Amino acid sequence: MTEPGSTAASSGATAPKTTVAKAVDPVHLAAVVLITASVLWRASITTRGYLTSDDFPIIGQADAGGLSPEHLFGLYNNHFMPAARLLTWATHRLTEYEYWPYATLMVIGQVAVSIAFYRLLRLLLPAGWAMLLPLCLFVFNPLTLEDSAWWAVAINLLPMQLAMIVAIGAQVRYLRTGRPRHLVTLGASVVVALLFFEKALLVVAAVFLLTLCLYAPGGPLRAVLTTIRRWWPAWLVLGGISVVYLAGYLSMSTSTLREPVSAAEVSTFLQQFYGQSLPTGLVGGPWTWLDASDGPAVVALTPTAQVVSWVVVAAFVGCTLWLRRAVAVRAWTLLLLYSALGAGLIGATRLGSGFSGVAGLVPRYFGDVLLVAALCVGVALCGLRRTEPAEAVQPAESTQPAEAVQPARAVQPAEATEPAPIRRHPQAFATALAVGLVLLVGSSVYSGVDFGTDWQSKAGRDYLNTARADLAAAEPGTVFMDQPVPEIVVPGLAHPWNLQSRFFAPLDEEPVFVTKARRLWVFDASGRIRPAWVKGVKAAPGPAPGCGYKVTGGQPARIPLAGTVVDYWQAVRIAYLSDRDTTAMFQLGDSEVVPFEVHRGLNAMFLLVSGGGNAVQLTVADPAATFCTDEIEIGALVPQPVG
Repeated sequence: MTEPGSTAASSGATAPKTTVAKAVDPVHLAAVVLITASVLWRASITTRGYLTSDDFPIIGQADAGGLSPEHLFGLYNNHFMPAARLLTWATHRLTEYEYWPYATLMVIGQVAVSIAFYRLLRLLLPAGWAMLLPLCLFVFNPLTLEDSAWWAVAINLLPMQLAMIVAIGAQVRYLRTGRPRHLVTLGASVVVALLFFEKALLVVAAVFLLTLCLYAPGGPLRAVLTTIRRWWPAWLVLGGISVVYLAGYLSMSTSTLREPVSAAEVSTFLQQFYGQSLPTGLVGGPWTWLDASDGPAVVALTPTAQVVSWVVVAAFVGCTLWLRRAVAVRAWTLLLLYSALGAGLIGATRLGSGFSGVAGLVPRYFGDVLLVAALCVGVALCGLRRTEPAEAVQPAESTQPAEAVQPARAVQPAEATEPAPIRRHPQAFATALAVGLVLLVGSSVYSGVDFGTDWQSKAGRDYLNTARADLAAAEPGTVFMDQPVPEIVVPGLAHPWNLQSRFFAPLDEEPVFVTKARRLWVFDASGRIRPAWVKGVKAAPGPAPGCGYKVTGGQPARIPLAGTVVDYWQAVRIAYLSDRDTTAMFQLGDSEVVPFEVHRGLNAMFLLVSGGGNAVQLTVADPAATFCTDEIEIGALVPQPVG
């Protein structure tokens, strides 16, 4: 077994250089098994769920906007994500609201991210079994389950994670060789990520901080100056992309920056971020979750679990500092700096809002932080891989100084060779590593059980399936008035995309919505179709015996209400008796007059009006007609009472 800290060069000197030997590399084989197991584990959770919350508005907008520039380049909740919108549109075109295309893409995305991350570990770290620890920490991390299960999150974070991995790999290759082609890969990966998610600007920060902390020699000031001076072409590429992108994004976006309401709010957030979520994310927690209705669960760490996570993290950090102090200090500094950027961004956009109470416990905010954390764990435990001689050879056409093309040799940590404790006790280290891997994977899988159970419950799926079944069985002419779907299906913050007309629009056989009807139907809270009724403010009893309010002679009749109606969109139900067919005009307060057809006999009419007040006015067009009503109610549409 190759110990952590042994170099690729030394491994290559002892291993037979044959195709068979490479094919049966036990570390590589173990990594393939672990990645496969992690993807199957994630897929089992993803496929149990369904679309939820923001997924429905995003798909509704894709259905309505198609490939128009207004749709593709428009912001969603202040997010600029044209590539994500394009991917959603293409996926929606396959099978309406069927879930399998979305689940399949999320699983494929996780496969790509997992494989790319393993390749990055092989690039950064010395060959050895120890690299499996950061691999498992990332691919089995329960706090990233949301990233591969919720479509609205996956289309942002999976491309960002993949781009961060590719960008870091390209930067490391550029540091080692100085070849400009790696700058092309670096810039392209950032550009692609920014087309999916504006937060991908943090990829630029991750690349800079990793270069500064792991590859620039000297103390803090010297390292900063060296990083800027020696590798300025990389910063020119990334800086140019960032400036152009920010100029375009800021010209379209509305500021979401907020000020915390108190110091206590900031303190609570930091305690959640650094005291609960991040440490438990490093040990396969949180083990317990808080159910978040139809969305993914949030971290709900018990006091005991919090102490355990901190003890384990502190012990691991102490162990790495003992094994290889210099490089471990740099690795943990990188994690602190990048996590501070992540925490600052979350705090600036979430504190001071209605969601600030759990801002530090939301798993999706850690998708990029935990990727960097896994890399830092790997570097702190294994050290950095030495540069192969062939990698540091200056290209014939290069005119850069030798210092610019051989940085890896200059910045290799002093403990790059195998630490003495590992050399002296290889079996003890191997045993500790094996136990640690088993505990980490077991802890992660255990944490995923409750997450999967919570994620399996989907009100949106139940509501949609029930509605589709009832629509298929509904009689011809069944019509509805537009109103919001239940809050648990699509939150009211998504208005107008929480309206039934927008929610059902992606269906091939969507419901018919009207503003007036003699027979009206509604979807109840479960999605079932039921006869409509109106519940709200009623008209005062009418003066005419057996008639209530008599409207005749072409003269308007003023009908007082038993209360005041708020000025907004209202549903109106008018039950009436007419001696002939004609047309009537209805007016609520000073609002616009709404005409409707009157049919001979005892009937009812539903209207959708905008207005408010404490009285209505009715007029019949035919002067000879007699129109009686003693039942007018204005308010919200509800299912007709039973009995």
